[in-house]
Amino acid sequence: EDHIGALPYLLREVNPPLYATRLTRGLIEVKLKEQRIKGTHITTIRPHETINLPPFRIQPYRVCHSIPDGVGLAVHTPLGTVVHSGDYKFDQTPVDGKTTDFAKLAELGGKGVLLLMADSTNAERPGFTPSEQEVGETFERVFAQTKGRIIVTTFASNISRVQQVIDAATAHRRQVAVVGRSMQNNVKMAKELGYLKVHDRTLLKPEAIPHTPPERLAIVCTGSQGEPASVLVRMANRDHPQLTLVPGDTVIMSATPIPGNEEVVHRTLNNLFRLGVQVYYHELNRVHVSGHASREELKLLLGMLKPRYFMPLHGEPRHLTLHGELAQEAGMDPAQIFVLEDGQVLEIDQKGARIGERVSAGQVMVDGLGVGDVGQEVLRDRHLLSHDGFVIAVVTIDGKNGKLLSGPDLVTRGFVYLPKSEELLAEAKERVREALDKGGGRAAANKKIHEVLSKYLYEKTKRRPMILPVITEV
Repeated sequence: EDHIGALPYLLREVNPPLYATRLTRGLIEVKLKEQRIKGTHITTIRPHETINLPPFRIQPYRVCHSIPDGVGLAVHTPLGTVVHSGDYKFDQTPVDGKTTDFAKLAELGGKGVLLLMADSTNAERPGFTPSEQEVGETFERVFAQTKGRIIVTTFASNISRVQQVIDAATAHRRQVAVVGRSMQNNVKMAKELGYLKVHDRTLLKPEAIPHTPPERLAIVCTGSQGEPASVLVRMANRDHPQLTLVPGDTVIMSATPIPGNEEVVHRTLNNLFRLGVQVYYHELNRVHVSGHASREELKLLLGMLKPRYFMPLHGEPRHLTLHGELAQEAGMDPAQIFVLEDGQVLEIDQKGARIGERVSAGQVMVDGLGVGDVGQEVLRDRHLLSHDGFVIAVVTIDGKNGKLLSGPDLVTRGFVYLPKSEELLAEAKERVREALDKGGGRAAANKKIHEVLSKYLYEKTKRRPMILPVITEV
């Protein structure tokens, strides 16, 4: 999602040609089909093939990541070569057997690299990132010793991890059911393209799950990030319509929480433990490894390419800063390292590199059918409503002198429980009547209601609900 999730919305605004490797193209086409977007021209690219977009020549080169078909890019420009690492790691035993192209990296470094832009996600982690093979060994061990059902959850796009589950299941005479719309669509696509090697007898339709002996069943599903509507979360909450977890089941959480998702992931784990199932997750077992290079691999890439300029990317500010410091440790001049924030521009010409003018950048909110139409004011109001609720004060005033004719009626939601707050609201009404007794017009009434209710309700409850005066003049 962090790479292609915005495409369905972006392509409604602009329709440029897209370039993608075969598996990436398949993932994109699944997403565009779901969103009913047609007419997009996609060109399939392969490592070592040159894409000519004058004045640029772009050469993809193979990199190892958590899913197959990852590439970095060498962009040959009139000023020199710019290398974009993509997401990568130096795994010598990947699931698909295709390692990062060291020969190409060495060739680029030998010819000279103007600018390296490199993945910083694991700039905090020492050493080397473990191999995907270690996950396969853990799966093999769990499948060998487990008698009941095995449920594995991972990212819907993690085709390599699905392949590892299928391999372990096949070795231990289990069938595999794929559950969850996004997971099913991606598995079907990967199988058709040849990225997923599985016999038709191994795959089981979800409706056959209740009729399959537990010791002969493995389930692959979504929910590794605690998504509320995902299969695993609904199973953990006991509200999935077809699947129910029972003691004897084993759940493998084959992913680590994305920063910000920790709370919902831990809630899901707690619910699983309450159900009495056996749970394997990354803090206790090697059921997931990162797809990103750790510090020694980051140093190795810098050493092979020896760029003139360096710009860390793919990470939060602390990761970018640490990666910049790592480049200094590797011998780069600090003046040639650029740690940028979103919206900053790096300009390079014959005179050298510098930070240029800032451009507009930031999040574009998707809300229902609206894209980008939710502003800060609306978000601020929703934030306030989520904290202390709201109070609506309905009054009728004289259009000539502004004096109160009827009301106020108070309506609250998310603030207090009405049957137990009659005295509080009765006193609040009396305060509003006193404030409007002298009249003063619509604008004055609006201000008085807001001030009186805000002050009184905070004194009594230490809460600040949103105050919404509704004033009718007659």
